[in-house]
Amino acid sequence: MGDALGSQFFVPVNYPSLKRRQLPPGPWQWTDDTEMACSVLAVLAAHGRIDQDALARSFAEHHDFDRGYGPAVNRMLRLIREGGDWRELAAALFQGQGSWGNGAAMRIAPLGAWYADDPEQATHQAEISAYTTHQHREAVAGAMGVAAAAAIAAGPGAAGPEELLDGVIALVPRSAVQAGLRRARDMLDYGDATTVAAVLGCGRRTSAHDTVPFALWAAARHLGSYEEAFWTTAQAGGDVDTTSAIAGGVVAAAERGAPPTAWLEHTEALPDWLPDGPR
Repeated sequence: MGDALGSQFFVPVNYPSLKRRQLPPGPWQWTDDTEMACSVLAVLAAHGRIDQDALARSFAEHHDFDRGYGPAVNRMLRLIREGGDWRELAAALFQGQGSWGNGAAMRIAPLGAWYADDPEQATHQAEISAYTTHQHREAVAGAMGVAAAAAIAAGPGAAGPEELLDGVIALVPRSAVQAGLRRARDMLDYGDATTVAAVLGCGRRTSAHDTVPFALWAAARHLGSYEEAFWTTAQAGGDVDTTSAIAGGVVAAAERGAPPTAWLEHTEALPDWLPDGPR
């Protein structure tokens, strides 16, 4: 939902609606964020863990060019479908540095919810999942942070904002993402998302360290309200579908953060190839 609704606010005609917190007309179509998250969930359901080969294969087989993938990922998934080795292709991106984009983080909240009783395992499995497409340290750390946040939010008890971010920081390796999360922790008493986004970033550079700290700040501030988490995230601008997918995924991982039913009715249904279960 965060992805699908957030993507509506890339259209200039909807900017006034965003300022007024007015929902655009449906249906809200989801993007690559959700398509890849569905592959993560399908692999978990089939294997009980992240199988990298199965995940890369699912990404490639279900790749819909029109869902808003970046050009580098479009090319890589096409080559995987044609028989290429995801290990070589992902490692070769950006002159051999690997991608530090936010793609590994945008899709991973469902994995955190899957491991609700084990944030450490969620973080480990997120790390494994990231390498199939994003092999830069920052992209991996970003995925680990989002998975840890969703696992903590979905776990027993009701985590508070400080508890959530402290738990994530402890599980994320030293990186620019972790440094951003520390700044996010220090800014929890700030109520102005625009100011916080100016410090932390909000995905305008589509890098993990420009995206994850702000999205988790918004989620931590509104753990009990999906609506508030969404509007706070979206009104900061930037890569709205991705920041909203991350924040919304973390908040919705907890029962008290369930999305509004009326909003679900406007959101495009999930793909038919997902395992049987609620759509």
